[in-house]
Amino acid sequence: MSSHVPELPDTVEAWLSFIESLHPKSIEMGLSRVQAVAARLHLKFPFTVITVGGTNGKGSTCAMLEGIYATAGYRVGCYTSPHLVQYQERVRLNGELIADDVLCAAFTAVEKAREDISLTYFEMGTLAALWAFEQQPLDVVILEVGLGGRLDAVNIVDADCAIVTNVDLDHMEFLGDTRELIGHEKAGIYRKHQIAICGDVQPPISLLNYAESLGVPLKRYGVDYRMDLADTQYSDAHGSLAIGSLPLFGDYQWQNAANVIYAVRALQSKLPVTDDDLRQGLTSTKVVGRFQYWHRSPDVILDVAHNPHAARALRSNLQQLSADGCKVVAVFSMLSDKDIAGVVDILHDVIDEWEIAPIQHPRAASVDYLKQCLSHKVSDQQLKTHPDLPTALRSCYKKAAKNDKIIVFGSFFTVAAILEITPDQWTSSS
Repeated sequence: MSSHVPELPDTVEAWLSFIESLHPKSIEMGLSRVQAVAARLHLKFPFTVITVGGTNGKGSTCAMLEGIYATAGYRVGCYTSPHLVQYQERVRLNGELIADDVLCAAFTAVEKAREDISLTYFEMGTLAALWAFEQQPLDVVILEVGLGGRLDAVNIVDADCAIVTNVDLDHMEFLGDTRELIGHEKAGIYRKHQIAICGDVQPPISLLNYAESLGVPLKRYGVDYRMDLADTQYSDAHGSLAIGSLPLFGDYQWQNAANVIYAVRALQSKLPVTDDDLRQGLTSTKVVGRFQYWHRSPDVILDVAHNPHAARALRSNLQQLSADGCKVVAVFSMLSDKDIAGVVDILHDVIDEWEIAPIQHPRAASVDYLKQCLSHKVSDQQLKTHPDLPTALRSCYKKAAKNDKIIVFGSFFTVAAILEITPDQWTSSS
C-alpha cells in the first residue's frame, strides 16, 4: 500500500498557517535543529553578513545598513522581524519585498529538508530567508536577531560583522531578568576574528567578558567612535564625517547611525563605500513605525515601543513635542507578557489622555488589565476604553485640535492594527 504524501501549500497565506502548526511552542531556544536543517539545505552563506542584535534599534540599524549598501550599488538582502502588515516585509531582496513565488519556493525547500525535525515559525522563516538569499547573486546580507542572540536561529550564520545596539530588560522569561544575563545572550552573536560592535554606552560586564573570552577587540560607542549631536558629526580613529540630518526622529537614531557608520567603515576592505554614498544612504532611510509621522493636522505618530528602554526614548521625543504646548493623546495597547506597568511609569506624565483598546492577538493584554496598570498613574478622566484600536484612533481624531499629537504605540501589533485601515476609515465624520 502506497503512503499518501500530503500536498504542500501553494500560497503564502497557506504556508504561514502550515508553519504555525509545526511546533507546539512559538519559541524554543537552541540551534541544533536549525543547524541540522541548514546542513541538509547545503547553505553556504556566500556573501558578506552583518548580524544586528540588541534590545531596541535593530530595525532602524538594519534599514540604515540596507540603504547605504544599496546606494553604493551593492546587491543587498535583508531579513528582519516581526512584520507589520504582511509577512513578505521580513525578507527584502535589493530593496523589494520578496515575491510570493520565491517565498513559497523557499518554504518548500525548507519543508522538504526538515523531514522529521520540528521547527518553530521563526526558525522556518529564518531558514527560508537564508535559502532565498542564496538563490540570488547578493553581495551583502543583513540579518536581524529575533530574540536574544546566542541561541537565536539567525546565529547559525557566522557574521563578518556583529552589532549589539543596546542591552536592556525584555523577553526576560527566555533571556534572564538582569542586564548581565541578557548581555551574555546578546553577546553570543560575536565571533572570533570578526568585527564586534556595541552601541550601549554602559554595556553589561557579561557582554564585555564574552567578547574578551573570544579574543575579539570589541568596538564601543563613546570609546572607539562617537556622534556629536550638536553638529551631527561622526568621528572615529579614521576621521570625522558630517551627516547633516536624519529622517528618523530621536537622539537615539543618531547613536544607531554611529554604530552603522563604524560597521561600514570597518568592512571597507570587503565592501568599499564612499562617504557620499554613506551619507546619502543614511539620510534617505525610512522605517515604518519608528516615531513615524503618518498623518498631519492633527499629527498621528506611529511607534512600536514595547518595553521600558524604548519607552524612555519615546518619552524624550514626546517631551520635545509637549514643549510646543500641544496636547499629547495616546492610542495604546500592549501584549500581556510585556512590562506594561514599567512603560506606563515612564510615560504617564508626558501623555495627557490615554485611549486604550485590545490587540487582536492571543497574548494581548485585556482592557481590564491595561486599565489596572494605568490606574496607579493616570486619573479616570484621562482614560477611555474602546472595543478596538481603529475605533480608538477614530475617537481621538474626531476630538483633536489641529496642533494635538496622537501617538499610537505599545506593540508592533498595535501599529499594525492601524496600518491595516485606510485613512477614510478613521477620518470620516460618520
